[in-house]
Amino acid sequence: MATLILVRHGRSTANTAGVLAGWTPGIALDEHGTAQAAALPARLAGLPLAAAVTSPLQRCRETLQPLLDARPGLPLHGDERIGECHYGEWSGRKLTELAGEPLMEVVQRHPSAAAFPGGESMRAMQGRAVDAVRDWNARIERDHGEDAVYVMCSHGDVIKSVVADALGMHLDLFQRIHVEPCSVTAIRYTRLRPFLLRLGDTGDLDSLRPRENVNEPREGGTDGSAVVGGGAGAP
Repeated sequence: MATLILVRHGRSTANTAGVLAGWTPGIALDEHGTAQAAALPARLAGLPLAAAVTSPLQRCRETLQPLLDARPGLPLHGDERIGECHYGEWSGRKLTELAGEPLMEVVQRHPSAAAFPGGESMRAMQGRAVDAVRDWNARIERDHGEDAVYVMCSHGDVIKSVVADALGMHLDLFQRIHVEPCSVTAIRYTRLRPFLLRLGDTGDLDSLRPRENVNEPREGGTDGSAVVGGGAGAP
């Protein structure tokens, strides 16, 4: 199936203020985040992207805008299912303040049991995000073929939960995963299993380009096999 390029939004004003933004409106990229977004088109330049999908929140749309400007024909689709976790009454509060809440220990150690007051559970967040990814994988493959690559801009907890699903990890382990602002995580989905190709990558991505030689071994080939010995890596 398709290769998914997951981009976490660039650094936001809430990130630098230490605030849990959630779905709070008006959270934009800060100056550094804007620079991160501006560098994204060059980082993705080697990839023939079929489409872009984004969380509806401002910070994600701002992150993708330079890419859309550089590729005016790239279709953009919004999907609320990859929007930030609904943190409910926790939204807009300082992380230092939330650290003293009893629920925070559950969020850190047993997230599958965590439900935010007036918001949603972390299980629900993961479920909707994984459903969105699977739906988009099928749509992109149907319209563009099994070697298609597409980009999806979302949020830290959402991306971590998608990675956990791809790795067959229980949600209770997803806090072991970390993704930097404007980092790239790449997952190649196959009929039998996904392959995590990049996690929180902030460097070059040319090795994710579709194969020129269809017989070249790679992780997540058409039969879903791993390359024994690990493969030769990027040319």
